[in-house]
Amino acid sequence: MVSTILHPPAVPGEILELPDEAIVCPCRRVSKGYVTTAIRDGHASLQTLAHATRAGTAPGCTVCQAALGELIAACKPQGPLSLRTAEKKPNKLELMKQEKDGLDCVDDIERFAATGNWEEMSEDDKSRFKWQGLFFRKQTPGHFMLRLRMTCGASNAAQFRVLADLSDEHGKGFCDLTTRQQIQLRWFTINEVPEIWERLAAVGLHSRQTGMDNVRGVCGCPMAGVTPHELFDASPAARAFTDLLLDNKAYTNLPRKFNCTITGCLENCCHTETQDLALVPSYRELGGEKVDGFNVLAGGKQGSGGYTPAKHINVFVRPEHAAALCSHVVGIFRDHGYREQRNKARLAFLIRDLGVDWFRAELERRWGQPLLHAGPDIRKDSHADHLGIHPQKRTPDGGPDLFYVGMLVPVGRITTQQMRAVASLAERYGNGEIRLTVQQNLVVPNIPEDRVGALTQEPIFQELPFDPSPVMRGLVSCVGIDYCHLALIETKGWAIQIARELEKRTAGKKIAPLSIHWSGCSAGCGLHQASTIGLQACRTRVEGKVVDAAHVFVKGASGPNARVAEDLMYDVPCDQLADALEPLVKHLPRQ
Repeated sequence: MVSTILHPPAVPGEILELPDEAIVCPCRRVSKGYVTTAIRDGHASLQTLAHATRAGTAPGCTVCQAALGELIAACKPQGPLSLRTAEKKPNKLELMKQEKDGLDCVDDIERFAATGNWEEMSEDDKSRFKWQGLFFRKQTPGHFMLRLRMTCGASNAAQFRVLADLSDEHGKGFCDLTTRQQIQLRWFTINEVPEIWERLAAVGLHSRQTGMDNVRGVCGCPMAGVTPHELFDASPAARAFTDLLLDNKAYTNLPRKFNCTITGCLENCCHTETQDLALVPSYRELGGEKVDGFNVLAGGKQGSGGYTPAKHINVFVRPEHAAALCSHVVGIFRDHGYREQRNKARLAFLIRDLGVDWFRAELERRWGQPLLHAGPDIRKDSHADHLGIHPQKRTPDGGPDLFYVGMLVPVGRITTQQMRAVASLAERYGNGEIRLTVQQNLVVPNIPEDRVGALTQEPIFQELPFDPSPVMRGLVSCVGIDYCHLALIETKGWAIQIARELEKRTAGKKIAPLSIHWSGCSAGCGLHQASTIGLQACRTRVEGKVVDAAHVFVKGASGPNARVAEDLMYDVPCDQLADALEPLVKHLPRQ
């Protein structure tokens, strides 16, 4: 049979309908059948496919590469589409999701709440309940964790008081602030869940879709709308995307979790490059006018093999279109993401295997019209944590000058007494707003200038300082072994102990800004590979005794100059870490 010569080459969306004899790469005259055979033989990335078939290797072959990427997604043995020649056994979580959507488990939770018999929960129940933000913890059997959704870290005094009351009545008198600007409640029992949900709802809080294979809480600049260092307020786009996702079963069966940040901040206050999807500030000249919007990055992650910085995909989107574009990115992950192996089920692996060109082409196909090319990356090289007392941007109506105060919450663990003090501070000096940062800290905005002096004398700043030492200022830690079965050591306790010792050793010395991040395991929840100094927990043997220890990484970063931290030291016992880290804190070059 005579081959069909395609010129221009096939585009995504059409190539799967072509016969095997069709030429899918006219640049090298390679047929579809030859390509699909190579893919099924294991050449399942553009690079290895090019080596095996020469398809997509000619100069200017980018359109071919996009079409080839769709063939790879369809034909590779690990891929989710129907052209696979041999089905792999689906993992148990995929089978669980096929049986019942996670959104449909509320009745099951209420049934267990009525009896209190948590021991009767199946493993599927425990997994499925995470769709409602309810986490069974192996470390604390019978006592659960609830993760709350707070888009861009927005909260208020009324919410903090309710959370403090719930933690006193049903928990252990504290809450944890996360690196995703969310709050976690701990230690309550299953029979207390309905009451907790009801009281949370009364102040506008909920826990839906904060775990498992969902788009997690959407992050953004905590000072959105008030910082003078933003191109524009991006929080409406983040809220619109959140509204599109919630209770929408089109987005509740992803291959795995999906992290997203949408920010207009120019100061890199969010860990954008660690995200599956990040929208960062940019602009384009369109129709003779300057249009503010976002550049799009995709494919970042922390765990599953370590930090992979998100890649620019050469797309610019207007703020009013951002939520819709984000939904299409999630749709690509849902439809093409790997589902057989959980440790490969992240968007980063899909983009690694199929390439940015394929990803952009597929996004454009779903968008239904040509995507705009990216504008300049206008973010600053520096990083802001929003700690301290700072002026807000002037209000359009010429109102009084306002300030915000950012305060350190050491390793993100805040007591109920401190929560009530922060709530009182927000109401007496501001308008009741409280905002959470990705560094596990808090900000109170909208403080009139003439109240700043009195503010600085508030007793709460003895515990939650607005002017911490350089060592404490950049300290972040995951939850650790007390409440996470993956963690190897008690990270928060060690983080505080070693930081306090380093504070003493560096007192009076000029210390350049730095971050010190702790993760209890390789999952990287503490973002240790995106930190000046990163510590990954381990255990090591000293004189025949197994002790807590950490691997040491250095010079990691997110932002426009993102880089993966370098391995420096392995298996350093925790009681020797202060000695090991002291010269790094003092002398390690900072970017």
